[in-house]
Amino acid sequence: MRPRWMETTEAQPWRSRPLVAEKGTTPGLQVTETVGQKWEGVGGCFNELGWHALSVLSPSERAKALKSLFDPATGCRLSIGRLPIGASDYALEWYSHNETDGDFRMKHFSVERDRRYLLPYIKAALGIQPDLKLFASPWSPPTWLKDPRAYNYGTLVWDRKHLAAYALYFVKFVQAYARQGVRIEQIHPQNEVVADQKFPSCLWTGAQLRDFIRDYLGPAFARAGLDCEIWLGTLNTDDYNGFPLTVLSDPRANRYVAGVGFQWAGKGAIQRTHAAWPEKRLMQTENECGDGLNTWAYAHYVFGLMQHYITNGANAYVYWNMVLPEGGLSTWGWRQNSMMTVDIKRRQMTCRPEFHVMRHFGQFVEPGAHRMGLGGTWAGNAVAFRNPGGSTVIVMHNPFGGARPVTLSSGAAAWRAELQSMSFNTFVLP
Repeated sequence: MRPRWMETTEAQPWRSRPLVAEKGTTPGLQVTETVGQKWEGVGGCFNELGWHALSVLSPSERAKALKSLFDPATGCRLSIGRLPIGASDYALEWYSHNETDGDFRMKHFSVERDRRYLLPYIKAALGIQPDLKLFASPWSPPTWLKDPRAYNYGTLVWDRKHLAAYALYFVKFVQAYARQGVRIEQIHPQNEVVADQKFPSCLWTGAQLRDFIRDYLGPAFARAGLDCEIWLGTLNTDDYNGFPLTVLSDPRANRYVAGVGFQWAGKGAIQRTHAAWPEKRLMQTENECGDGLNTWAYAHYVFGLMQHYITNGANAYVYWNMVLPEGGLSTWGWRQNSMMTVDIKRRQMTCRPEFHVMRHFGQFVEPGAHRMGLGGTWAGNAVAFRNPGGSTVIVMHNPFGGARPVTLSSGAAAWRAELQSMSFNTFVLP
């Protein structure tokens, strides 16, 4: 195969550039044979406001947007999808799947609301990327399972009756989606376990997660015969001792936990978790959200987050909102970035800077690739993978305000490139 180089600058996204063979120069970036974790892919989150925005587009423009996100050949090739169980902070309003007070047997459990927003969004994505792997987490349990009884703040009522009912809630969710033709691969028991917020939320301690997974959720999944993994997530805290160590050091809880999911605020705990539990898969479950301005500089910050998580053992990296109306305003009153925005009045879609960051990873790094080691002065601004077919993929950025030359080395071969100012680059090498 011939080497390939794709470059994105703010003025010219996704441009093919020629690579020049180089000899006798000390490489600024050298791929080593150190083999790291197996890569599972990049992803994004399905939320109600995203489908609301996509729904104003013409059918052809909506199809174009979805292909840009999920198409394996030409788009970002997102291979992982996250969805909320009940309302997230980017739902149109508060809801859960069972607000019938005292329904401990979950007879009134229903995903009917999701048939209006989330399921059409997910099924449209599956039509393009049928291998999409889905994981789900609640922002809040049903209010009657909480103290106080509110969609925000609060905690679970901690007694056997309420905990067993909540475990059944998860079982019903996985089963209900299966009846809709949608397979849920993973359940993470709580979005942002230490988020005490005005949007849908619920507080947990590590000891509570340990006990709930060990004594209720794991056994409930086993009794129901569910082919669905349980993960310790999503952790928005660097408290390694209080959460990963507390849960995973309990042998009975550990056997139910397939992996650990970290939100961006958990970036300080992933290295310790990977060192102590190398057999556990790790996922960055929510990219840092930004402020709705979608700047080029923030996209470079996001690249740094991805590089941090990947070099510290993450098997996957998941963006937050894939699509939002322009401005990124949530139902609860703040603004966040997204990969795409939709001008609701003009019914126009625009790819934003972080879309290009995700595409530089997703289109060329295949699920099943292994992370490779890097050396040289540019190693802190790049990651490398060996694809199942044998090609080497380097994804790197130039965070500087001017062009910078770099020599790339893989095996016995080397190439010279000049990285444009504030650019993102993917190199596919034989």
